[in-house]
Amino acid sequence: MSEDFWKLGERSFRSRIIVGTGKYASLDETRAALAASGAEIVTVALRRVDLSTGAPTVLDAIDRKKYVLLPNTAGCYTADEAIRTLHLARELGMDDLVKLEVIGDPKTLFPDNTATVEAARRLVKEGFKVLPYCSDDLITCKRLEEAGCLAVMPLAAPIGSGLGIRNPHNIRLILENVGVPVIVDAGVGTASDAAVAMEMGCTAVLMNTGIAGAKKPVLMAEAMRLACDAGRKAFLAGRMPKRDYANASSPTGGMIE
Repeated sequence: MSEDFWKLGERSFRSRIIVGTGKYASLDETRAALAASGAEIVTVALRRVDLSTGAPTVLDAIDRKKYVLLPNTAGCYTADEAIRTLHLARELGMDDLVKLEVIGDPKTLFPDNTATVEAARRLVKEGFKVLPYCSDDLITCKRLEEAGCLAVMPLAAPIGSGLGIRNPHNIRLILENVGVPVIVDAGVGTASDAAVAMEMGCTAVLMNTGIAGAKKPVLMAEAMRLACDAGRKAFLAGRMPKRDYANASSPTGGMIE
């Protein structure tokens, strides 16, 4: 397991949990939750960071020497809006590794898949390394892979819902037919949800509200880390086949009658 790395482009990572930085009660709680999660990649919604006041922001809670900062376009509703936001990230000296999010509906926060593919194509041509949030739709994921995205990030359930993986069949189809990392994004509510995603063979899991919305966020961050580790090990181990009937767990041969 010490050699169980995964890659985004030329970068290798050991941790299979990516965490968001919104909704925490304080910057101190943010720092503690990030540390407890064991994450190596941390995502920040650029449109929700106010850099004009000079007051401490979530960016101050992220040790750039320890974490890879993944700027994201949460809150963008058009391809142009998302692209402008990531140009700003580049101007601020942030990495070209970015999370692309183009929302299509304000109530469900479902992604606009057509606009996401369009924005991804343009951003890749401009040298960005794109991780796109999308629906759990195989065709969209294949188009994003063809556009040059480093991974695909299908939702498990609506953002912030905590419902877990609603359509495991769809995720399996994506896993079987896409050659880039598959990172489950949105809808993870508790540790068992993360474990299920990893047991299916997903590369990693991205979560925010599942940790920040818990009664004890730091403890939940630790639970999510352990769940990702356990789920990954279970996937590598290969689970036993399911059976309709009982199968004795001890040998039946040589029994004394």
